[in-house]
Amino acid sequence: MNIRFWGVRGSIATPLTNAELAAKLETAVKLSIKAGLTDKKQVSGFIRSLPLHIRQTVGGDTACVEVKAADKLLILDAGTGLRRLGLDLVKRYRGNPIEAHILLTHTHWDHINGIPFFVPAFSSKNKLTFYSPYPGLKARLKNQQNPEYFPAPLSSAFKFVRLNDCDKFQIGDVKIETIPLNHPGGSYSYKITCGDKTMVYATDSEYKELSAGSLKPFTDFFHSADILIFDAQYTMLENVEKEDWGHSNVFIGIDMALEAGVKKLVFIHHEPAYNDKKLYNILKKAKEYVDINQSEGGLELFLAFEGLSMTL
Repeated sequence: MNIRFWGVRGSIATPLTNAELAAKLETAVKLSIKAGLTDKKQVSGFIRSLPLHIRQTVGGDTACVEVKAADKLLILDAGTGLRRLGLDLVKRYRGNPIEAHILLTHTHWDHINGIPFFVPAFSSKNKLTFYSPYPGLKARLKNQQNPEYFPAPLSSAFKFVRLNDCDKFQIGDVKIETIPLNHPGGSYSYKITCGDKTMVYATDSEYKELSAGSLKPFTDFFHSADILIFDAQYTMLENVEKEDWGHSNVFIGIDMALEAGVKKLVFIHHEPAYNDKKLYNILKKAKEYVDINQSEGGLELFLAFEGLSMTL
């Protein structure tokens, strides 16, 4: 199973600004002077040595994660990251038909507004199927592309499968399970199992009641996952200030992952107001928290960024 992140922001797309880019360049140049670079052959190694928040960006596209499991192509959510994924798929398939299974957590704009720009939808030879427990999903997506909002209608290449709450189904040899999450208007988590490997995608959820009993349905669902992709949009304080906004934080994610015996925890759905430095600082604090709260090393933490690829 291979997982690749195409969009990792929450709420709204957030491109890197010119001011942020200039600040990164200025810092890099200052560090190069301090390091005493004298030869252009040293540049590549120096760049690789820079802190992550300087040498790369987390990215600004909203939620979209590609999963290749067995011979199936799964797409989790269809935020603005779907546009670049679509362009990449066209290059990869070189004119051959594309079959993709798109699992939607919910239909808030940051999870669907890449659909009008998904190039594979422009060809009727491609087989593109949406899955969601929501009734009237086709109508919801069609409304997004009403003439008042967009010049082109919803693609006729799309097919739709209505799921049930807590559904279990298969796409080829890939087993998929769903569970409802706590989010305004609803949201769903997906557990994907292929062979002996399991990943869980659990974005857009708030965990207000933190007792073991209240969290048990979720920790049971996450149990022994090789990878848990978890909504950590807010800090702990913001979770209090923005109660009922439907998001979580790294510390709750860590507590649940430790309880569930998760192996790798990936934080996603980043707050659009956070720059790269703040996000990597949050990851640093999260790693310190893990060191304090687990007796033995086991849980690995990652910050989702565009282009991150993970293999199970």
